[in-house]
Amino acid sequence: MKNLIIASTSTIHGGKYLNYLRDELQNHFSNISELLFIPYARPSGISHDKYTAIANKFFNTMGINVKGIHEFNSPKEAVISAQGVFTGGGNTFLLVKQLYQYDLLSDLKNVILNGTPYLGSSAGSNICGLTAHTTNDMPIVLPKSLKTLGVIPFNINPHYLDPDPNSKHMGETRETRIKEFMNYNPQPVVGLREGSWIKVNGDDMILCGHLNARVFKNINKISEVAPGYNFRNLK
Repeated sequence: MKNLIIASTSTIHGGKYLNYLRDELQNHFSNISELLFIPYARPSGISHDKYTAIANKFFNTMGINVKGIHEFNSPKEAVISAQGVFTGGGNTFLLVKQLYQYDLLSDLKNVILNGTPYLGSSAGSNICGLTAHTTNDMPIVLPKSLKTLGVIPFNINPHYLDPDPNSKHMGETRETRIKEFMNYNPQPVVGLREGSWIKVNGDDMILCGHLNARVFKNINKISEVAPGYNFRNLK
């Protein structure tokens, strides 16, 4: 049975790394002692070792040891044997490229479908959807494909921002970009605002946090859903 936390971000404004999710994560990973960390997205170009150390510092306070996937001789075996998996944020294109390079997508999907607890933040949440098309990142590298895990039946847009009527920014809004995507793709998109996450337990996919999510069912059907909404009802 699927058991995921799909978070918009690792750190909310003014907070510490993953701290807003602490209670949720203590329950989510209550039965594990070691967590596999996938640092491939490398935010700001941080090294795999330094990124893993950040995750390890937080989870050590919960009695969990974190080991980066790059520390294993076989990344595939690391995924297959993991007690739990955390994929961090950063650049989604880089993350997806690395997952294809090491042929890890099918293994990661299988362990998730078999119940291994999974945490994704930002880019690590993007890959839970059907494709990576709705990331906010620049394509600094080109993956083999933008098809991702598909463990939820829609796409994610993390860090979703509402238009600011007082802004002098002349570029496209997040909503505009997602509407462009909807013109050419059939799947819904869920815009997760900062501090929000989706708790997946089996077929249930519950919006958690204090903020609504923006749901794009198609270009003409856009709505808001409140915390507690079950995305299994998204039709």
